[in-house]
Amino acid sequence: MEKVRVVTDELSDAVLAGASGSVLEQRPVPDEYIAAHLRREDVDMFADTADKDVSRSLHVGPVPMPELAPDEVLVAVMASSINYNTVWSAMFEPIPTFQFLAKFGKQGVWEARHDQPYHVVGSDAAGVIVRLGNGVRHWQVGDHVVASPAYVDDQEPGTHADGMMGSRQLAWGFETNFGALAHYTIVRASQLIPKPAHLTWEEAACNTLCAGTAYRMLVGEHGARIKQGDVVLIWGATGGLGGYAVQYVRNGGGIAVGVVSSERKARVLRALGCDLIINREELGFADYTGDDPSQTVEIGKRLGAIIRRETGTEPHFVFDYVGKATFGISVFVVRRGGAVVTCGSSTG
Repeated sequence: MEKVRVVTDELSDAVLAGASGSVLEQRPVPDEYIAAHLRREDVDMFADTADKDVSRSLHVGPVPMPELAPDEVLVAVMASSINYNTVWSAMFEPIPTFQFLAKFGKQGVWEARHDQPYHVVGSDAAGVIVRLGNGVRHWQVGDHVVASPAYVDDQEPGTHADGMMGSRQLAWGFETNFGALAHYTIVRASQLIPKPAHLTWEEAACNTLCAGTAYRMLVGEHGARIKQGDVVLIWGATGGLGGYAVQYVRNGGGIAVGVVSSERKARVLRALGCDLIINREELGFADYTGDDPSQTVEIGKRLGAIIRRETGTEPHFVFDYVGKATFGISVFVVRRGGAVVTCGSSTG
């Protein structure tokens, strides 16, 4: 990643100085801003190599400031975080995200702004509102906010039953442009919630994608709806999603069974208070890819025996965002009538 000279502008200087909303409204919006972004010209750079070093594909530099749509808000980003979808984006896997932007850009005039030769990535942010689209209600310039990555169309009827099931629901900063790893970001007003005053900017900025996803999978009405006493097997239990899953299960009165791949990660899991920790490295399947059905069954038998021995029963639910490498084992291990909840599938 190239070295970048830190550049500020009148508006960001005012934000950093803690200026009021009325002062922020008087400061001009810059014509461009600094952002971590990908370039369409680079999409084939890793085609013939196994060394997919994203510091080569992620660029930090100026990009043009887009015009705000009526339902959008311009936020000066105070903190952001990196999620695995940003890593995927920067490796151009499983497909280049420019394909998402091109498809989205065909939906309308405002959507066409997203189809650019650059992609500003990032799906978590906390910051200060500095401009409002002319159709935005309930928010004011100067408000401190946190952005959800759920980019939904509030004029689509299906969105009102379940925003995540709307046909035009997208992952902001992954399937849309102008994401969070930048001095400024553009979000729909429907993505915003007030920043909790007791959290730092950094604490507020690292929750919405992973915590929200894990909550939907395990706690919410559209997910497992775990209850007191449920045994939940959690793959990748020290990852962004897995770490939140452990805490939801523990705080909900369930029994968290966490799977990790090293003793270092096992120590982290102990600090989270996980009830049962299983180190897949010690069981001999740390590098298993999920390709051998007979091995899947054998691993499932060993794993299931440990869980039954330590908890007295099979898992009521399996939390599996890993995908191909673990999904067959998850289906084998979960109790009859239980459920496997999944997302992401980082291994396919």
